[in-house]
Amino acid sequence: MPGPTKSDDARETVEQVDFIVPALTVKDLLSAIPAHCMQRSALRSGVYVVWDFALLYCIYKLAALASDLATPRYVALPHLAMYSVAWWSIWAAYGFAAGLVMTGLWVIGHECGHQAFSDSKVLNNTIGWILHSGIGVPYFSFRITHAKHHAANGHLYQDQVYIPKTRSQLGLPPLDPSSENLEGSSVTEKMKKELYEAIGDSPIAAALGVAFYVLMGWPLYLTLNLSNQRTEHFANHFLPRPPLFEKRHFWQIILSDIGVFLWVAGLVYWSFAQSFGDMMRLYGVPYLWMNHWLVIMTFLQHTDPLIPYYRPEEFNFARGALTTFDRSLLGGAGKFWAWVGAFTTHGLAETHVLHHVASRIPHYHAWEATYALRQRLEREGIKLIGGPCGWSEMYRVYRQCVFIEDQGSIVFYKNVKGLAAARPVFPQIKTTGEKGVHSVN
Repeated sequence: MPGPTKSDDARETVEQVDFIVPALTVKDLLSAIPAHCMQRSALRSGVYVVWDFALLYCIYKLAALASDLATPRYVALPHLAMYSVAWWSIWAAYGFAAGLVMTGLWVIGHECGHQAFSDSKVLNNTIGWILHSGIGVPYFSFRITHAKHHAANGHLYQDQVYIPKTRSQLGLPPLDPSSENLEGSSVTEKMKKELYEAIGDSPIAAALGVAFYVLMGWPLYLTLNLSNQRTEHFANHFLPRPPLFEKRHFWQIILSDIGVFLWVAGLVYWSFAQSFGDMMRLYGVPYLWMNHWLVIMTFLQHTDPLIPYYRPEEFNFARGALTTFDRSLLGGAGKFWAWVGAFTTHGLAETHVLHHVASRIPHYHAWEATYALRQRLEREGIKLIGGPCGWSEMYRVYRQCVFIEDQGSIVFYKNVKGLAAARPVFPQIKTTGEKGVHSVN
């Protein structure tokens, strides 16, 4: 016999995590960072560029050598088909490894856009244009919109990436105070059913949504403004016009487009001069892996049930800078893979909070600066470290972060049940008498 069903008036109530709304100023945050971490060196940054290209070459030579050895001349396998399996496996491993290193080159190009490569703006933009054009990124176009993202990170109306959908935008039943509360800590069974019918919660659909994000998210962000603010007119990163760009940006956008055009032309030439399969094996597959890692890292840096979003009345730059998480790329696979992920991508995922506080700090100083900043935040009861970047975390967050409310000055994502995992708590500072020491209630 089926068990008893819950009454529509029954409620599910959850205990929410307290998110301490930062009361720190920009000066407070910057003062925690050692001064020498702000120093930029063109020579040291350039060494990392050379290192990444050398590492790519070594990965290629190793794969080519292994591919040559995986033949009947050098090794005896039980079945001829196993030689094909070995060949595909070798080049699949190459694609994975090269994709991580290409992500590292994207990171250095991204640092150029923040003027973190060197003290020279001309050198920064020249190296950044070359590196980003070589992986299909419109350098100046992305630099401009990315700067807007940094200025308004966590701002519901001005941020430039991973903007949450509101209840009304998804066409969900309006908030009913008799059935649920604004904070998302208590919801009746009736409202949960209504939300479920409106949204659905299919694991297969969620898995397909994640797959679409990691495969197509980055190029669609550049071409269709995916996940950005809704605009009245069509916008992308290749058209030098509003709403993304101003008239003064015109020639920067054109130069970005020229770089991407040369990239496409080079890939087409490669495909005809050698073969499309050869181009995809050596460049295309690593490029897809790079896109995949970029989306996973940036999505998880800025999306989580425990990350708040601010409306204008409660937003300031310091709070926005702390509206992100540090995460370990590949950390879910163990310490060795966590080291591989951080090493090849220059700590992009692991030091992201610091990056939003002071974006001109180069990656080789970001680790020391991150540890210093974390100590300062911990004194305020603030910890901004999320789970490791990976497919399982991407899937979990994608399913838990469904919508936000149309009202509220500080809001958190709600899931398909209308429940939120966190709530904002404002600190009350009490002096204990000892200089520089305080407690948070």
